[in-house]
Amino acid sequence: QVQLVESGGGSVQAGGSLLLSCAVSGYPYSSSCMAWFRQAPGKEREGVAALDYDGSTIYADSVKGRFTVSKDNAKNTLFLQMNSLKPEDSAMYYCAADDGGVTGLLLADFEYGYWGQGTQVTVSS
Repeated sequence: QVQLVESGGGSVQAGGSLLLSCAVSGYPYSSSCMAWFRQAPGKEREGVAALDYDGSTIYADSVKGRFTVSKDNAKNTLFLQMNSLKPEDSAMYYCAADDGGVTGLLLADFEYGYWGQGTQVTVSS
């Protein structure tokens, strides 16, 4: 059974930083494409950052230069370092992994078949 478990969320003031982690277990493929998404109340889920099979990364324009996605393959853990946080970054953050292939739209949620339960990030002004 594939499990993705996020951690590291919390409440911070604007300008602060958080490091989100996503521990993956039971993943059946030798390589993965993984991503972070977020969803604020009343808004659609949006892709934040993705890490392709070859290690290349892609970011939403709203987080470029502030967020960094990385992965520790030995620990099967995906990270999202979030710096210079803004109130508009407040949301539930989810990690996701592909379920055998992607079409290339790495910030689109339909690309991913495995999802975590989410971790809440709240940024106060």
